[in-house]
Amino acid sequence: MRVSIVEDDSLLRGSMVVLLGGERDFQVVGAYGSAEEALEGLATLLPDVMLVDIDLPGMNGIDLIREVKGRRPKVELMAFTIFEDRETVFSAIKAGASGYLVKGSPPREVVESLHTLYQGGAPMTPRIAKKVLLEMRGQCEEESESLTSRERAILLKIQQGLSYREIAADLVISPHTVHTHIKKIYEKLQAHGRDEALLKARRQGLI
Repeated sequence: MRVSIVEDDSLLRGSMVVLLGGERDFQVVGAYGSAEEALEGLATLLPDVMLVDIDLPGMNGIDLIREVKGRRPKVELMAFTIFEDRETVFSAIKAGASGYLVKGSPPREVVESLHTLYQGGAPMTPRIAKKVLLEMRGQCEEESESLTSRERAILLKIQQGLSYREIAADLVISPHTVHTHIKKIYEKLQAHGRDEALLKARRQGLI
């Protein structure tokens, strides 16, 4: 695996060169102190993977990730930074990073994460991965259409274990109408069945 390192801290950059260069299946093809130097090197030394600091002098790491991805789409990029805030994490991912490691991660974790990235995975420091999952879960819930009062009433009846016919009798509507409402409820909640619909509805405070 051919890897490039972009890190303005010379001591950390040197230690990463030693760490990765000591791995049998790694070949460090570039170690740069700035994004501008990395882009120059990209023209002649094409890496498979780039480990990119975010807080770089001049062009920042997020802009570098975006630029590299535009020029060399096959290069896999790993953000390597002290920043854990939502804006930085999602900016890096949207720019084209497929991995996100926080500095201070154990050396073996860095090595294994680069292997995972090279093999098509999306490695992240565990607490960063949790942030991403929570964000995505929140987006899915926000995107769900709100239920009408009738749909919520039917969902409550479903929660109580009533059959379609029993719900229809309680609400003085036809079983066919009940079926139509339930189908719409599943669509709005992006659920594939009764249990999943009830679980998502509870999470969103609908029942």
